[in-house]
Amino acid sequence: MNRIDQKFIQLKKEEKKALIAFITAGYPDSATTVKLVIELEKKGVDIIELGVPFSDPLADGPVIQEASAVALRKGINLNQILGLVKKLRRTVSLPICLMTYYNPIFCFGDQRFIDQAVSSGVDAVIIPDLPPEEAREFTAYANGKGLANVCFITPTSSLVRIKEIVKISKGFIYYVSLTGVTGGRKSLSADLKANLIKIKKITTKPVCVGFGISNAAQVKVVNKISDGVIVGSAIVKKIKENIGQSDLVRRVGNFVESLNV
Repeated sequence: MNRIDQKFIQLKKEEKKALIAFITAGYPDSATTVKLVIELEKKGVDIIELGVPFSDPLADGPVIQEASAVALRKGINLNQILGLVKKLRRTVSLPICLMTYYNPIFCFGDQRFIDQAVSSGVDAVIIPDLPPEEAREFTAYANGKGLANVCFITPTSSLVRIKEIVKISKGFIYYVSLTGVTGGRKSLSADLKANLIKIKKITTKPVCVGFGISNAAQVKVVNKISDGVIVGSAIVKKIKENIGQSDLVRRVGNFVESLNV
């Protein structure tokens, strides 16, 4: 049982929902990333999702694309991010997920990546462009090492596919609330509640909702029907708005705390 499993057991006992915060690793720089993770843990975030910058992000909207481009120009890479997580483990105990496209892992080497991720203190990976059918060897090795592979369910997923994904997803199930890329939306999808009810009839695993959630009101609505929310673009946008400010970390922390309803 890794930190994610323990976290959801704790939240269930406390009748709380998970707040999962996404930030781009290395944005605006690696030192600030470390400070942000430490601050977000203090502000009540339950799980951190560290985005691994990639040059061709299929699922990311303009806010996260820009952050990734900045981090890549500064030379951030997967090896450095694993080192960053290892450094964080000296001070933080909350679960850490890496959201990465498969290409950086492929170049790194699947087993080498999994081994180093586990030894660095990573609890899970989320890989948008590695479908379950192509991830069997990766998932088997990761499971054997205690690294969860969090899988996606989308509004267009068939019932057959949903059943397949709930069997193999570890840690939690990531429900993508809309068809499209990441980024804040003014309103939630009309079919969100019905789709979550359908999924939760099939599994007892935690189901968390991401994509398009950007404010406390939306978090409150989603928390009524899910086990947690993932907020990313709104946080990365707040980081961008405060670059150059001496209290960037505090401002971002206060914003994230305001989401924890």
